Amino acid sequence: MCRPMQPGHFVEIVSLSLFGLLPIVNPFSVAPLFLTLTADMDERTRRQQALNACVYGFLILLTFLLLGSFIIDFFGISVSGIRVAGGLIIAFIGFRMLFPDPHPAMHTGAASDQRITDVSFTPLAMPSLAGPGSISLALSAAGRMQLQNGSPFYLTYGAVILGIALTFVIAYFTLLAASYMVRFLGRSGTDAMTRIFGFLLICIGVQFFLTGIASFFRLQVN
Repeated sequence: MCRPMQPGHFVEIVSLSLFGLLPIVNPFSVAPLFLTLTADMDERTRRQQALNACVYGFLILLTFLLLGSFIIDFFGISVSGIRVAGGLIIAFIGFRMLFPDPHPAMHTGAASDQRITDVSFTPLAMPSLAGPGSISLALSAAGRMQLQNGSPFYLTYGAVILGIALTFVIAYFTLLAASYMVRFLGRSGTDAMTRIFGFLLICIGVQFFLTGIASFFRLQVN
């Protein structure tokens, strides 16, 4: 039997979704790529590209969130397995951000290709904003909500969806302010911010991994 969700619990789920997803989406690291890809666009087109990228990213994560339970059941994936796999992916992305490639060929190639006119879905939405880490987090959230037996499902899902939406609202305004932000922070400041987010991702990934391992052995013992 479901009990009414307390307002504080709803806000807590929204906050956990937002602050758990924001370091993974990491619009700060996408901002330089966004500036590079939209350098030859006018202000209106640049705003539209930023909006489209965030809408696409939101829809990608929403799809994985809502279909996560079906994917889990269809492939026979356990919640523990999702947590371990998600933790490894998130930690790997964190290491890539903490120790970035000194020769990012992807950025150079994308910038030199003048034929690219719409960059909102690829590479901005996927894999930059909604990449493997955020998709794994959405799948893991779906798996955890399978075990939710207290509050109504629609409120729990609503809180997570609101957290995802707020994440991409922040990402949208970050991309709009990218030119000013990068100019203010400079290259070293942007690199420092990216490395800070990378360290946070490593911590989140390790915690996911340990939680998944502990959950797996707990189920085996029981």
